[in-house]
Amino acid sequence: MPAPTPEERRELARDLGSRLPAGFVLGAATSAFQIEGATHEGGRGESVWDAFTTQPGRILDGSTADRATDHFHRVDEDVELLRTLGIDSYRFSFAWPRLQPEGKGALRQAGVDFYERLLDRLDAAGLTSLATLFHWDTPNALEGGWFARDTAQRFGDFAHLMGERFGDRIGSWATINEPATVTLEGYALGVHAPGATRLFNALPAAHHLLLGHGIAVQALRAAGVTGGVGIVNVHSPVVPATDAETDVAFAELFDVLHNRIFADPVLLGSYPTVPEGFEALFSALGEVSTADLQLIGQPLDFYGLNYYAPTRIAAGSGAASTPDGASAAMASLPFHLAAWPEYPSTGFGWPIAPEYFGTALDELATRYGSVLPPVFITENGASFPDAVEFDPATGERQVHDGARIDYLASHLDAALRATSGGGAAGAIDLRGYYVWSLLDNFEWAAGYTQRFGLVHVDFADFTRTPKDSYRWLRLVAESR
Repeated sequence: MPAPTPEERRELARDLGSRLPAGFVLGAATSAFQIEGATHEGGRGESVWDAFTTQPGRILDGSTADRATDHFHRVDEDVELLRTLGIDSYRFSFAWPRLQPEGKGALRQAGVDFYERLLDRLDAAGLTSLATLFHWDTPNALEGGWFARDTAQRFGDFAHLMGERFGDRIGSWATINEPATVTLEGYALGVHAPGATRLFNALPAAHHLLLGHGIAVQALRAAGVTGGVGIVNVHSPVVPATDAETDVAFAELFDVLHNRIFADPVLLGSYPTVPEGFEALFSALGEVSTADLQLIGQPLDFYGLNYYAPTRIAAGSGAASTPDGASAAMASLPFHLAAWPEYPSTGFGWPIAPEYFGTALDELATRYGSVLPPVFITENGASFPDAVEFDPATGERQVHDGARIDYLASHLDAALRATSGGGAAGAIDLRGYYVWSLLDNFEWAAGYTQRFGLVHVDFADFTRTPKDSYRWLRLVAESR
């Protein structure tokens, strides 16, 4: 099928804008570690990711986030990009080690000042905020990280201080971003910081992350924050590679491991039933107290859904790969991630299958029904090998990223169809959509090799160049 023409893409932008419900929030998202840089300024402490990037072979291109996109020094420029984009809201994260270098104690004033400056600029630009308290940058001083129950309490203390300091300035609060990714890639497979390879013995980290979420919800509300409080989970519909009994069984196992173990306790107040035959794999969770589950399962004001692609599972050890790179730990498992040759793929090799976005929403609606609060799509986007070109007539920098436009258009369309009247997930109250990401950035274990941004960043001099997708999203916003 030929790619859409520029005019067809513009027409689709106008159509999508006209279909957005009244009050629907359009936004763009980033995270602190991926964009801020200035890792040694203002008394900022070391995070587990700072330590991880210095270990040989951990980051694909050998880079660090010491400068990232230099957002710390370019807040004015980046908020101006948000303003001219014409969207409603900016999702960012607070850098825990910039505010609490040791993971405990009083907030460091230099960090507070930086975020006050950011919020001042957002207010002046007429943008609301969705602030994430934890987007993976655990203070390295917290011994044991999320494998230690005490980290959940330290996070709750941090949340209360942040609620007291910023409670009247933040539109919405997300406690934790993607506890599934932190657990599976950071503590089970060793692909992300802190690089542990505990496999199923990593599950206590999952429980402590969810416990930290629950304590943080209480702490924020006790601090009297005016904005709504929620969590951000990543969901990926899981399908078996074949109808073979083993493929079906392992697909069910992975669905529990990736999706349900992180959503069920939050929304239903209990962990999911382990598929028959796999009970021993989950013994590391041990006996979970009723008190813990009540804390984790408090009612929320919203539920954040990150969606990128579906997952196909096949029995047997396969290629040692995860979405972010190679892992010998993954190869030791009795199942593997299977390919999707029938779909085009992103720069990361993820299948571009927007219909599964509708499936993810349908699964949420079916599994959680009336207990599911309003939903925001808090991340959706794709990496492609974008390159700067120069207009021969004007010499202006340009980035033509039609593939990203097509990805965003097809996925926003799928979400709107699924949640409209008569859609498979029509019961979901979908409140907004945030594109990942505003800027090309430090993409975790992939370093600077993957570009997700609406704005191209030259990592040598930090020049920002809005891509065609930036102008496309602006047209969506203008067409409401």
